[in-house]
Amino acid sequence: MRKIVLFIASSLDGYIARYNGDIDWLFTDQNYGYTKFLDSIDTVLMGRKTYEQVLTFGEYPYQEKKSYVFTKNLDFTANYDVEVVTELESFVNDLRLIEGKNIWLVGGSLLIRDFLKNNLVNELILSVHPLILGEGIPLFVNPINTTDLELTGCQTYSSGMVQLSYNVTT
Repeated sequence: MRKIVLFIASSLDGYIARYNGDIDWLFTDQNYGYTKFLDSIDTVLMGRKTYEQVLTFGEYPYQEKKSYVFTKNLDFTANYDVEVVTELESFVNDLRLIEGKNIWLVGGSLLIRDFLKNNLVNELILSVHPLILGEGIPLFVNPINTTDLELTGCQTYSSGMVQLSYNVTT
């Protein structure tokens, strides 16, 4: 069965973006394992707001991957051969059974909460940037279930960023 991997960056105080969705604070001086991670997945999952934010960066960057956008808005349509999904748990469980590489849970916060609530995340790779934003979009929003994690790796970079890898054990 394919794994669902939450691969995401946050500030030290737990924000994944500024309130307006900007991620201008993310370090871009190194690759930080991003290319290796992209090679390990063939599917990306994200919420509607995350998808819309990704499109503001230019051309859709995941055209080589099968992409799904989760939304409760039945009128929402996506471009770039991205499929829109309105039901979470059964869709994801069926998707995991399809032969392929791992699946990337891109975000955002509400979708992450729903995936954790339904025990759909297998691994978490968190790149913690050494800065405090003070406000923004939090990585985890309430209500969230207690989720047990097992540390499987910790990579430190010269920039001060720390990448933590966990298996979800609950």
